[in-house]
Amino acid sequence: MKLYFHPMSGSSRRVLLVAAHLEIPLERIVVDLPSGEHRGGAHVARNPNARVPVLEDGGFVLWESRAIMQYLAEQTPGQTLYPTDACGRADVNRWLFWCAAHMSLANTILVVENFVKPLSGRGPADPSEVARGETLFAQHAPVLDAQLAGGRWIAQDRLTLADFSIAASFALAGPARIPLARYPNIQGWLARVQETEAWRRTAPPPSPQRDNATPVPLE
Repeated sequence: MKLYFHPMSGSSRRVLLVAAHLEIPLERIVVDLPSGEHRGGAHVARNPNARVPVLEDGGFVLWESRAIMQYLAEQTPGQTLYPTDACGRADVNRWLFWCAAHMSLANTILVVENFVKPLSGRGPADPSEVARGETLFAQHAPVLDAQLAGGRWIAQDRLTLADFSIAASFALAGPARIPLARYPNIQGWLARVQETEAWRRTAPPPSPQRDNATPVPLE
C-alpha cells in the first residue's frame, strides 16, 4: 500500500498512527504541500479535493483520513482499535465524526494562524480568525474534557481510532497556542497517547523556517 502524505499534516498523522500501531507497512510518498504539488494534476487525479493523505491499495484509491483509518483497521485481523460489534463501532464512529466536524476544525484554525502563517512568512495571524478558533475551541473542548473525566480513553475503555483521530489534531498544540490549561482531563489523555509507541514512531521531523512559502494545509 502507498500513502501520499505530508509529515506536518495532522490528517496524515492520524493515518500514520494507525499504521504504526497495527504494524502495517506503507510505502510513504511525500506530497510537497508548500510547493503546491497537491494542486497538480497528478495528485488531483488521486484526490479531487487536493488534500492529503491518499491511500492506494492496488487499484483502490481512498481519501479522507478517517476512512483510511477504518480501512486499515479492517485489513488487520484481531485488531482492537475499531470495534466489530455495532454498538462499539457506532461509539467510535461518533467521536470520529465529532472530531471532523468540531474539534479538528477549531484546532486547525489556531494551527494555521499561530503556526503555519509565521512559519511560512505569511503572518501575522489574523486576530479575528484566532478569536474564531478560540471561540470554537471553548465550545467543544468541554465536551471532550467531560468525556475523559471518567476514563483513560475516549471510547470503549481502551485505545481506539477515536483517540488517534482526535490526538492528531492536537499534535501542534504548543506552537499553535491551543488553550488547554483549563482542561486537565484532555491534558492527561494527550500525555497517555503521546506515551504510545505509535506516537513516538510517527513524530514529524523538525520543520525548517520557510520564507514566502505557501502555508501548509494541515487538514
